[in-house]
Amino acid sequence: MEAVQLRQVFDDLVRFETVLWNSVDARLRQECSLPLGSLNVMMAIASTPSCRVYDIANALAITVGGTSQAVDRIEALGYCARRPNPADRRSSILELTEAGEELLATAGAVFDRELESLLRAPLSESELGHLGTALATARAAAVARAKAPGAAD
Repeated sequence: MEAVQLRQVFDDLVRFETVLWNSVDARLRQECSLPLGSLNVMMAIASTPSCRVYDIANALAITVGGTSQAVDRIEALGYCARRPNPADRRSSILELTEAGEELLATAGAVFDRELESLLRAPLSESELGHLGTALATARAAAVARAKAPGAAD
């Protein structure tokens, strides 16, 4: 692909991500008073056994410091709790509270409806499958490149 075409792919990908994030975030804030970033953290907690801040940071490809601050905000609202990690005294295990589980169920349904509207509605099943495969492949290659010896920090 020529450089101009790659630049267009980059532009379309990044701009769509911005539109997608903003649309889903606005709907979640409107219907659940929950920003998308917090929902992402809550989904990571719910899907990760013995979840630690480090696990969320890895899952979401964000810094441990940023993750810790996000968890602090969610914990202050009563949606998650920390408990001692029996395997490592330096870290805590995160769990959703009952209120957090209820909010996750409600917000998850809103999230899914927005994804249906913004991804499934305009794309055929085949196009959506190809997009998912292409993004997963590109993401895996980028992660591998970043972990390679001599990769820039």
